Amino acid sequence: MKLLLKFEYIFLLCIGVYAYHETGHSWWLFAALFFTPDVSMLGYLVNNKVGAWIYNFFHHFGLGIIIYFIAKLTDSEWLEIAGIILFSHTCFDRIFGYGLKHSDSFQHTHLGIIGKKQNINHGIK
Repeated sequence: MKLLLKFEYIFLLCIGVYAYHETGHSWWLFAALFFTPDVSMLGYLVNNKVGAWIYNFFHHFGLGIIIYFIAKLTDSEWLEIAGIILFSHTCFDRIFGYGLKHSDSFQHTHLGIIGKKQNINHGIK
């Protein structure tokens, strides 16, 4: 199942890359902004619950899609780029197993446990 999910996320990432290509903007901009959604990890400086909420907000497929459609409705090329970046980055993260976070630990995601501490229970039953 994990392999099937990876292929799905690769396909979705290709859609995001194609959408960015259609904007006609420079690829250096795409590369420069690609990891900006990871700034949301700073929420973990407060605590796990706040960190998970902020991280999940900026790594939810829906946010990128909503921003993209708002951009299309308002004819805003910068919002369009932001939506595409959020969507593409989320696909990229999911390819490597970085899913939406549970509030008990950064390593506990909806796709399973990530990182070196995979054998730790993290409250999973």
